[in-house]
Amino acid sequence: MGTENSILRKQALESLKGNWVMAILIFFVWGLFMSIGGTVEEGKGGVIALIIGGPLSFGMAKVSLAYSRGYKVELEMLFDGFKNFVNTFLAYLLISVFTMLWLLLLIVPGIIKGISYSMTFFIMNDEPELKAMEAIDKSMAMMNGYKMKYFLLLLLFFVLMILSALLAFIPLLWLIPYMYVTFAKFYEDIKDKPILIDN
Repeated sequence: MGTENSILRKQALESLKGNWVMAILIFFVWGLFMSIGGTVEEGKGGVIALIIGGPLSFGMAKVSLAYSRGYKVELEMLFDGFKNFVNTFLAYLLISVFTMLWLLLLIVPGIIKGISYSMTFFIMNDEPELKAMEAIDKSMAMMNGYKMKYFLLLLLFFVLMILSALLAFIPLLWLIPYMYVTFAKFYEDIKDKPILIDN
């Protein structure tokens, strides 16, 4: 069933040890770009966020995997998704549309489907030859049997984010890198395992 989430979180902290300054800088820059994209003139913010969301999601996955695997990380890696703009944009667009359509039906199915798509950009980093829909399909297959495990991981980080409000959200500077590297550890843990029956 995979490595326990508590162990994955501990592994993520080990991967970030000695790398916090660069990690915080990279994830701060990512947050800055995404917030700018969402706060420009009304009617344009959503479009800009949608356009840059795919390449930056790819970059976040690349950076997170690099930390997870002990590679050297540089700020420029965050923007590597723009080198394959069409594919990363399409992946983000399709995931956004699919998730929204499922949410229109019911909240729970929408959350489940969102979790199913969560490995897409990690997969695209490891298999750049895949088209957007192929990577999404592979993510859905990979997450069979692991969605509840991932949901519990998300739930923990959500609670930690809420608690960070008590300290003016300053802990988010450490929490966001920790969260994304943990997601990378989750991906690393399940990517080569046999496909399970869906739960």
